[in-house]
Amino acid sequence: MSAGTYTPRPGAAPLPRMIAAQTALETRMLLRNGEQLLLTVIIPTLLLVLFSAVDIVDTGAGASVDFLAPGILALAVMSTAFTGQAIATGFERRYGVLKRLGASPLPRWALMTAKTLSVLVTEVLQIVLLTGIAFALGWSPAGNPLSVLLLLVLGTAAFSGLGLLMAGTLKAEATLAAANLVFLLLLVGGGVIVPLDKFPDAVQSVLGLLPVSALSEGLRDVLQHGASMPWAQAGILAVWAVLGLGAAAKFFRWE
Repeated sequence: MSAGTYTPRPGAAPLPRMIAAQTALETRMLLRNGEQLLLTVIIPTLLLVLFSAVDIVDTGAGASVDFLAPGILALAVMSTAFTGQAIATGFERRYGVLKRLGASPLPRWALMTAKTLSVLVTEVLQIVLLTGIAFALGWSPAGNPLSVLLLLVLGTAAFSGLGLLMAGTLKAEATLAAANLVFLLLLVGGGVIVPLDKFPDAVQSVLGLLPVSALSEGLRDVLQHGASMPWAQAGILAVWAVLGLGAAAKFFRWE
């Protein structure tokens, strides 16, 4: 045995390995959190099953699940990328976790990249689960899968920016209250379960500019009506993504 076989080699791991490890950690922490599971899995699943099985809301012609499934997918993206991420990041900031991670060899931009990748992993699990349930309820989607993917990515970027902006500027308790309140308001008025045409005409134009409305209506245009690409909704999501991520990058406070 040659000398120096067990000599330590201090130094940071390669950047891709650090990001992958942090992504895995963020994902495990999210999936172990009971409140996050309630928001990301249980509530969307219950809403999909309940409103598809019971004729509570008039969703127009066709099976209720054909209208509801795209909206529930949009709700799942919002619950993970916005509500869940805002609350988790807000309390990490309060307890000094972000400050300590910011002083580690992992660059701050890489930490945010890991958080975003964790959101995407969670969303994939959500979409697989909700899609399976929707198929069991008789869902028959149409449209181009690539259009669906683009809408989901734009929606994730938009909600992630808004969630990080909230978590990086408000106190943790205020973030918790505000994120849950926004979730409830957008659930009711974002075209997720109640069609936008059920609201007064003056309100419809405003609600249609909300990111969850743009995502749910865009997904519905593709999956229910077979549209190629709803560019108007994609444009709204892109604007929200640029504004949210830009504001988060500028105003996010690590302490």
